[in-house]
Amino acid sequence: MVKIPPYLQPGNTIALVCPSGYMAIEKAQTCIDVLQQWGYKVKVGTTVGSHSATYFSGTDEERLINFQQILDDEEVHAVLCARGGYGLSRIIDHISFKKFKKQPKWVIGFSDITVLHSHIYSNYGIATLHSPMAGAFNDGGFNNEYVLSLKNALEGKRIKYECAAHEFNKKGEAVGELVGGNLALLAHMVGTPSDIKTKGRILFLEDVGEYLYNIDRMMRQLQRSGKLSKLAGLIIGGFSDTKDTERPFGQTAYEIIHDIVKEYDYPVCFGFPVSHEKENYALKVGEGYKLKVGKGKVMLEE
Repeated sequence: MVKIPPYLQPGNTIALVCPSGYMAIEKAQTCIDVLQQWGYKVKVGTTVGSHSATYFSGTDEERLINFQQILDDEEVHAVLCARGGYGLSRIIDHISFKKFKKQPKWVIGFSDITVLHSHIYSNYGIATLHSPMAGAFNDGGFNNEYVLSLKNALEGKRIKYECAAHEFNKKGEAVGELVGGNLALLAHMVGTPSDIKTKGRILFLEDVGEYLYNIDRMMRQLQRSGKLSKLAGLIIGGFSDTKDTERPFGQTAYEIIHDIVKEYDYPVCFGFPVSHEKENYALKVGEGYKLKVGKGKVMLEE
């Protein structure tokens, strides 16, 4: 049975951290302001707006120490990763979840944060929140339904999303715990202690900025490692800013994925609003969901 962290109450504290790539404090300010408007206290970790001169928000040790402090802080009720990027796989094996297991709190984010979602779910059976991060609040984004879906999820409101049907969809219904995230990271974790468990579960995938041949390679990695064969259902989100080689690959990202998964008999949904773009609904990783892929629309609900 998956353990669900406590939902937030007014006055609870949300901490912002950057366990991977660098983010300037100015880019997180709107997020901080809006979280306070929502009624939460905000604690800003030392890795947000750090003085790092590299891609990362600090050295591996600095990022590890700050994340560990925030994770263990009894006054913090949720950990919002301000951005993704790359870097969690460099420190994940050194993070202690001993205290977290006894007192779970919501760990929030997407992209590189997929490492945390998968590691926590597979090893400790605790739900996490795949959702928009600090950058999504900028340029008025805090008023859109995707950022507000984070607010609703933190408050414990029951999730129910709909999207339009896609020509590649495979109709049907599925019930299972929801797992997944960024394709590159899920493929990257195969064979590691953070490897994702998919049997009997609903898997969701998204990615950004990948070469088409690399999407094919990563999907075949999931296929060959048995991650796709015994799913309850599959949700394909956005695959934005894809790149092609001088000699074209010959298929779009969705065509590549469709070719690989068409042999399976579970329901498949393409074009679901989970992505690196604005369209990115909050999803509880590890929570039980029902997926209904119909002729005219798709529905996902707790």
